[in-house]
Amino acid sequence: MTTKKELLSRPIVHLDIKQHNVVALVDAMADMAFSSRDVHRAASIYDMMLRDTECGVILCIAGSMVSAGMKQVFIDLIRNNMVDAICSTGANIVDQDFFEALGFKHYIAEDQYKYGNEDATLRELAIDRIYDTFIDEDELRICDHTIEEITNSLEPRPYSSREFLREMGAWLDRKGKTLKAGGVDSIVHAAYEKNVPIFIPAFSDCSAGFGLVAHQHARQGKPVVSIDSAKDFYELTRLKIENPSTGLLMVCGGVPKNFAQDIVVAAEILGSDAPMHKYAIQITVADSRDGALSGSTLKEASSWGKVDLTYEQMVYSEATLALPLIAGYAYHKQAHAARAGKNWAEVLDGTSQHAVSKGNLAEGKVAEPAAV
Repeated sequence: MTTKKELLSRPIVHLDIKQHNVVALVDAMADMAFSSRDVHRAASIYDMMLRDTECGVILCIAGSMVSAGMKQVFIDLIRNNMVDAICSTGANIVDQDFFEALGFKHYIAEDQYKYGNEDATLRELAIDRIYDTFIDEDELRICDHTIEEITNSLEPRPYSSREFLREMGAWLDRKGKTLKAGGVDSIVHAAYEKNVPIFIPAFSDCSAGFGLVAHQHARQGKPVVSIDSAKDFYELTRLKIENPSTGLLMVCGGVPKNFAQDIVVAAEILGSDAPMHKYAIQITVADSRDGALSGSTLKEASSWGKVDLTYEQMVYSEATLALPLIAGYAYHKQAHAARAGKNWAEVLDGTSQHAVSKGNLAEGKVAEPAAV
C-alpha cells in the first residue's frame, strides 16, 4: 500500500500573477466569443473599479481557492491595495490559509484518487481529500488546537469574526509566522498589516469552530469567547455607509456573496441613502435554474436593489482559470497605481483619523430610519 509520506509528496504551488503578464491575452479575448469575451469584460470592469479611487472594493471568496493554489493571488490583491475588505468562507481563511501560515501544505492528489475510489484508504491514513488535493488531518488538528489557544488568550466576550481574525493576524506576527521572519506569507497576516478587514459570516463552519467549541466546553458556566454574527453584518454595513461607492469581486458564490450584497439593504434600513454596488463581477459554475444562491445572477440581485446593472458581469468558469486572468490583467495594467489603502479595519476600530473626524461611525451612530 502507498504510504502517507508518498501520497503527501507533491505540494500545491501557488500561482504568482506578478510573474505572468496576461494583458495581451485578455485583450485578444475581447474579439472572441462565449466565456472568453465575458472574461475580458470582467477584467475591464475590475480595472475600472480600481481606477475609481472613491470605490471600496470587497472581495468575496467561496469554494476551496487557497488549497487550489490561489493564495498568492489574494495576497497580492491585498498588498497592492486592490481590495479593501474580504468576505470569505472559513475554510479558505482558517483551514487553508492560516493552516499554511503555520508551516503546513496542501498536496496534489493523483488522478486515481480524485474520484473517490480510495477514500477509505485515505481515511485510514488520516488524509483528507478536496477533490484532487490532499491535506494532512493530523496537521489540521494542530490548526484546530492553535485556534483554541488563541481563543483562550482573549478577553471573554462576543467578537465579530473580523475582530477575531485580526487577533489571528496579531498572533502570527508575535510568533514570527510571517514572510519577513522566514515563514510564508498569508492572507490573514497581509490583511492584518494592511488594515484590510476579513469577515467570515459562517465562522464556526471551519477549524475555527472546533477551536471555539473546545474553548467553550472547557469553560462551562464561566465567561467565554463567542462570535457575534450580527456584529459582523453591522460592521460591514458601516463600511457601506462610510464609503457609499462600492464594488464586488466575487469568487464563486455561497454565503460570502449574499452577505456582501445585503449590506446595501441593511444600510437603507439604518436610514442611509446607500447606492447599490456600482461594480460587480462573479466567477461561478453554478446554474441559476435551481434557485440556489451561488447561481443567482447579478441581474437578479438588481431586482433586490443590491447591484447596479451598468458595470456587472457573470463569468461562467471554474475560478482557478478565470481569476488569474481577471486579477492579472488589472495588476499588469497598473489599475491600482493611484489607489491608497482605505484602512477599513482602523475605521471600524475607530482609530483612523478619518473615522475620528467623521464622528458618527466611530461612536456607532447612524441616521434615523426614514419614515414609512
